[in-house]
Amino acid sequence: MFKTDRVLIIGAGAAGLIAAGTASANGKEVIILERNDKPARKVMITGKGRCNVTNNCKELDELISNVPVNGRFMYSAFSNFMPMDTVELFEDMGVTLKCERGGRIFPVSDKASDIVDALIAYGTDDGAEIVNARAKELIIENDELKGIRTFEGDEYYADKVIVATGGKSYPRTGSTGDGYDLARQAGHTIIEPKPSLVPFSCHEGFCTDLMGLSLKNVSLKIMDKQKSNKVIYEDFGEMLFTHFGVSGPMILSASSHIRQMEQGRYVISVDLKPALSEEQLDNRILRDFSENTNKDYINSLNALLPKKLVPVFVRLSKIKPNTKVNQITKEERKRIVGLMKNFTMTIKGFRPIDEAIITSGGVKVSEINPKTMESKILKNLYFAGEVIDVDAYTGGFNLQIAFSTGKLAGENV
Repeated sequence: MFKTDRVLIIGAGAAGLIAAGTASANGKEVIILERNDKPARKVMITGKGRCNVTNNCKELDELISNVPVNGRFMYSAFSNFMPMDTVELFEDMGVTLKCERGGRIFPVSDKASDIVDALIAYGTDDGAEIVNARAKELIIENDELKGIRTFEGDEYYADKVIVATGGKSYPRTGSTGDGYDLARQAGHTIIEPKPSLVPFSCHEGFCTDLMGLSLKNVSLKIMDKQKSNKVIYEDFGEMLFTHFGVSGPMILSASSHIRQMEQGRYVISVDLKPALSEEQLDNRILRDFSENTNKDYINSLNALLPKKLVPVFVRLSKIKPNTKVNQITKEERKRIVGLMKNFTMTIKGFRPIDEAIITSGGVKVSEINPKTMESKILKNLYFAGEVIDVDAYTGGFNLQIAFSTGKLAGENV
């Protein structure tokens, strides 16, 4: 095919490679500038190396509801390229996919490398070239975009430029905020980047004692104790204790609901026994105690709690560890039930942005045409992926944002 017009794409990640494959298939000469020696480094580590590639979400409104920050901006991009289109694209590229809990879609192989290989093939099969270079600044002459100047001192001229550099999360993968600098040069507003889908550090020292403990099938609530005294997030699933606080799927999702982090303002409440009412749990504890009347309290909880949690739980219940269970009072038993149904931690803050899965913030969406991804400020400049101020919950939605915006930008350059 005879190629017309040159398109420069900054970043060979999920959005950039989809944009490259789409643009080159439409007859454009495409050059991708990628600062890393290998493309799609961040995709390689997503989903703990398994790559949660998208979500089995079939309705547009449901899809948008999983994008808490500027979800309506995604209306055209999602309408144009839905999760089922992503599934079809990868299966056409030879990657068989499977659906897991919460609609999360993974490669059957559980290898992110299969997704990365398919992305690179899609991005380059129609002739797009990947050049190992780091974009430094836009070349603008007489208020017209002409190309990109690199840190290496080279100049690449083009008719159109797509910025798909990612955000500031996981900087070791190359996401260090270069795209924000390029956008600012064009006159764009950058919404201050913050961590999203990020673990919490907690005030309680017992989190260190519980480091490595994973709680499964528990209920979680995040309470705003200082301002509204309301629940701002609820979930059911899995969480993990770390040396600094808590992480895991529920915690990462919860983090995207906190916009104004203030130390001590938010409290995590975990129901360790969500399947039991307080009365049922009390009866269960009574039964366990009656079967082990001469046991010490600290040795009586192993059937109810993970072994690692028991010493911390006993300490928090303020009942002496060596108390015989037949001596535990009704009031003390009520305290045990209350602690199991409301195991609390106070959030100190987000972990640093370089530990976040994605960045909240980026190029202001009102300055981008949502139907084309083109800048409203500088003609022939486009944006795709995490560099835009759009972010979603866990479950494959953020990669879908990258694919949908990359596809739309690639079609419109």
